[in-house]
Amino acid sequence: QVQLAESGGGSVQPGGSLTLSCSASGNIVSASVMGWYRQAPGQQREMVAIDISGSGPTYAGSVQGRFTVSRDSAKNSVDLQMTSLTPEDTAVYFCYVQARGRGTDPTPYWGRGTQVTVSS
Repeated sequence: QVQLAESGGGSVQPGGSLTLSCSASGNIVSASVMGWYRQAPGQQREMVAIDISGSGPTYAGSVQGRFTVSRDSAKNSVDLQMTSLTPEDTAVYFCYVQARGRGTDPTPYWGRGTQVTVSS
């Protein structure tokens, strides 16, 4: 079992910046994927930015150049640095980790979600 703890959500004005953090704990031997998804009201959950072991980061086209995902394997954590935020970035952001532990196959895990609101 793996638990994901998210922090850093909140409200910011357009053009502002915000950083989300996620720490994973529990039965983890290695994580093949760590990153962030988001879901806006009335829309499906979408990938924002993920880091794949051996491949590096992948970004949604709408955030590339503005967001940066970074992982710290030693701490089993992943951050999302968001800059030049717009109202269209308003959503609930979910930490995502695909990891295997002792006696477990690779398994997806989701955080509870943290609200990001961008408004004037």
